[in-house]
Amino acid sequence: MNRSDGLEQDQRPGIRSEDVAAIAAAVTCVTVVGIGLSLSIPLLSIELERRGASSTLIGLNTAVAGIASICTVPFVPRLAARIGVALLLGLALVVGAISLALFPVLPGIALWFPLRFVFSMTLGALFVLSEYWINAAAPPERRGLVMGIYATVLAAGFAVGPLLLALVGTEGLAPYATGAALMLAGGLPILLARGLSPTIEPGSGRGILGYVRLAPGALAAALAYGAVETGIFAILPLYGLRLGYDAQGAAGLVSLIALGNVLFQIPFGWLADRFDRSAVLLGAGLAGAAGSALIPLTASSPMAFGLLLLVWGGIAGTLYTVGLAMLGDRTPANDLAGANAAFVVFYNVGLMLGPPVIGGGLDLVPPHGFAWALLALFMAFVGWLAGTERSARRS
Repeated sequence: MNRSDGLEQDQRPGIRSEDVAAIAAAVTCVTVVGIGLSLSIPLLSIELERRGASSTLIGLNTAVAGIASICTVPFVPRLAARIGVALLLGLALVVGAISLALFPVLPGIALWFPLRFVFSMTLGALFVLSEYWINAAAPPERRGLVMGIYATVLAAGFAVGPLLLALVGTEGLAPYATGAALMLAGGLPILLARGLSPTIEPGSGRGILGYVRLAPGALAAALAYGAVETGIFAILPLYGLRLGYDAQGAAGLVSLIALGNVLFQIPFGWLADRFDRSAVLLGAGLAGAAGSALIPLTASSPMAFGLLLLVWGGIAGTLYTVGLAMLGDRTPANDLAGANAAFVVFYNVGLMLGPPVIGGGLDLVPPHGFAWALLALFMAFVGWLAGTERSARRS
């Protein structure tokens, strides 16, 4: 496995109890927040529609999330270095909870745009700092497994949010109060483990392009995963409708992708600890491309199509997990917080690019343009990763 010179001193044969406690605190925090987030995204869209907003306006309001992260996440490590990781996490949780609680009481729709910006800004900070904390605490030789566990628990948390929304309903203050309470509850493990939070040391001053040169494959994985994941979740139901599924069946296709995400993270994290992580990442990209090519061939058989979505979606989801582990390998300790911020920025760029590219493919070459667009995205990622890894080995 590749190891950064800046991390060699941190290698050790086991994982210490304080590292386990720190990782557990960060994972619990981000998972509880994930439940609140997966509850809030459909809730806000439903409320906007109830207030008479068009689908375009709802889409624009949702897109503010990506813009907020791209604009603010690069500054998170610097602020955390000044006031502390645990304190900034706590502030982000409080501001995020207050922002979510304000949505139902604000009149009109115009004010939802700046409020969505603030809410999404806190979410970006939460994910950057939590993932940095996990990456910093994980022993290098077990980083893939730790990231796999994190991604598995987070994916399960995202599955709980919509179920919780079904229980509390979408009207009145109750769903917003539930989401806000979950965000505040995420602060409890951080409070208990505040003495274990890492200290962000002054970095090298790299900008986004500097991190691209340092870990191009890992950042490409974040970009590809953001594009593929968001595109699948947004466009797969439409593809299902074009294939003749009813609305419930088309929506159920997404559940297979989500289940695959839960099942495949830990096995691929384990593989990433035992084999070269760039090779595992390349294998996941090639499997994603092969699965995309098989979609039109299996679409006429519900059983084969469902099985393909389960396996293909699960493997595609490992781009994020293995990419994060690879980022920890390639990044010196003093630059890890900034690298994690760059990782989240690239994910959000992908989040904004994926749906229009994949949706455009569906419109241009109906119905299987959905699959061809995904194939193109996976092949672009594979080509970039292979090229950058070849260049790195030559230098």
